[in-house]
Amino acid sequence: MENSENSSEVRAQRLENMEKLKAMGYQPFGKAYSRTGRLSDIAADFEEHKPVRAAGRLLARRDMGKSTFAHISDGSSRLQIYVKKDEVGEDAYAAFKILDIGDQLGVEGELFVTRTGEKTIKVQKWELLSKALLPLPEKWHGLQDTEIRYRQRYLDLIANPEVREVFNKRVAMVREIRTFLAERGFSEVETPMLQVMAGGAAAKPFVTHYNALKTDMYLRIAPELYLKRLLVGGFDKVFEMNRNFRNEGLSRTHNPEFTMLEIYEAFGDVNSMKSLVQDLVTHVAQKVFGTLVVGEGDRRIDLTPPWRTAAYRDLVKERAGADWFDLPVDEARKRAEQLGCELDPAWGMAEVTHEVYEKVIEKTLMNPTFVTRLPTELVPLAKTCADDPSVVDVFELEIGGCEIAPGYTELNDPLEQRRRLAEQAGEDVQKMDQDFLTALEHGMPPAGGMGIGIDRLMLILSGCETIRDVILFPHLKPRNA
Repeated sequence: MENSENSSEVRAQRLENMEKLKAMGYQPFGKAYSRTGRLSDIAADFEEHKPVRAAGRLLARRDMGKSTFAHISDGSSRLQIYVKKDEVGEDAYAAFKILDIGDQLGVEGELFVTRTGEKTIKVQKWELLSKALLPLPEKWHGLQDTEIRYRQRYLDLIANPEVREVFNKRVAMVREIRTFLAERGFSEVETPMLQVMAGGAAAKPFVTHYNALKTDMYLRIAPELYLKRLLVGGFDKVFEMNRNFRNEGLSRTHNPEFTMLEIYEAFGDVNSMKSLVQDLVTHVAQKVFGTLVVGEGDRRIDLTPPWRTAAYRDLVKERAGADWFDLPVDEARKRAEQLGCELDPAWGMAEVTHEVYEKVIEKTLMNPTFVTRLPTELVPLAKTCADDPSVVDVFELEIGGCEIAPGYTELNDPLEQRRRLAEQAGEDVQKMDQDFLTALEHGMPPAGGMGIGIDRLMLILSGCETIRDVILFPHLKPRNA
């Protein structure tokens, strides 16, 4: 961290203070400390003269000769403490004045309210729990440097209470999602994250090597094929919330390691998934964030049901022209480029169309929209629509200009599934998951399935600007790269 306060001289001074405290009988890295509760609990259950034990990081202090007012924080809240020489003793008071901002300490005393009305602990005893050898960044109470904030998230959490609140909300959101699904009879399961084949989505995997088996392995790009094996095995309602890994780019809405919730319900379909995701998202928004209207200005989003449904082809024709699907591919390419798309020369009509959708249309869909009836070649694991085999019975849920959740009527015909995967694999037939196809031949019930990007959902509900703001430790380019 490039900061004048973080110089070797400052560290040397803190080491000197540590030695002084050791000489006075204070161990710099103390033992466990039993607490009455978190500072937030103590403040909520406040009673004057009540005895308490609390612990936290020293954030600020005002020395007043024979007494000192200070604030400590334990992550849940901050609370004022009052240390008086006559109360703690001359030696303990002298040691307290040697403490540095950032040190962790435990205090024992009783509660009172100051003349200015502030809840405070009158300290009778204190202990040093951990000496901070490095200081908080300059102006720590308003840390804005994004390089420091993302690389040294612990400083961000100390300096910016609103950041800590975002992650507290994320914890609450994940807990609420699990409760919501459990109450509806879904079983939470775990499937392999290290796989022999990277299947379940079209994405570039991370490759590693398993020495014991002398074989290459892949970090999973999706848990879908294993969860469908469980449907075959008799689990009728399952979900998994865990990490996926895709060896692709970084952006406002992309991180190569991300949290995905996948849900499968036997005997359901795309409509049951529509109902489920609408109920789940609105429930979480109200329960955790207290509102169905999130974001501000151009990014204001109204989650109030019922949500809009629009066919993929209709959205493309609205933006690219009513004659789009009648155009020769060369003409379509020219029009797409006029709309600002950059195209691969090898792309056919389906790829060009989808580029228009992703780069031109998707970002305009702010309020929740179920985009339905996507081209079959884009979604090889879903059933085709009964009235048109060129499109599949799926939705992509768009909120805030990005995809939050794809949902399918799952393909359970093993012969059709084999044909589609073979077509997708081309000459790389060894990339087909034969064990999954064998599982399907034992009979998978009709089912609805859905994936929800937890990071993106948190991004939308919190109103944050970028996905890095809702991931505790986002991926960044190494400093020496």
